[in-house]
Amino acid sequence: MREDKIVQFVCFETILDSEQFITRWEEFIRPVNSDLNVTLQQSEKNGVFRYIAQHRSSTGEFQFVFTKARRSSRTAVVEISVKQAGGYSILQSEKIKDVHTYNNKVFVFLTNPATDLTIYRQLSTHSILNIYEAYYENCKYAYILEYFVNNKYAPELLEQLKLSGTAEIGIYKECVLQAL
Repeated sequence: MREDKIVQFVCFETILDSEQFITRWEEFIRPVNSDLNVTLQQSEKNGVFRYIAQHRSSTGEFQFVFTKARRSSRTAVVEISVKQAGGYSILQSEKIKDVHTYNNKVFVFLTNPATDLTIYRQLSTHSILNIYEAYYENCKYAYILEYFVNNKYAPELLEQLKLSGTAEIGIYKECVLQAL
């Protein structure tokens, strides 16, 4: 199923927890982006937080821009590394409206455009899968897979992904954003 939507993925890495990060993240978004459909997810490992922002828009409408906010001399500088993964079209969308039973998202980042996605579609019967395909030539990944999975099945899915040889995977939880 191919939709006329683009999902822009932006990845962040920092030592800031979700409350601190969201405050800083919102400072860097221009008001022009206030009507975008944005989902922000967080993952933590060894005191380092990773965030993935998904910005949804129709093709040709996307204008996401980060700006540098004014910094007070009293504000401590905490590094936030930003990686633009690029814009992706929706190749498969199984997500249903009510996904409250799926507490986690497992993201899989695939770089090889010749990857057989059948393997990933058959991995787990306890999850819902969205597949995003690179829309632009300069995207960091060929595909981004987004599994919606319940807490109790997440370790099983991760193990299956590790056995399939997937290099970049992570479990994320959705962050609550204030209305922009």
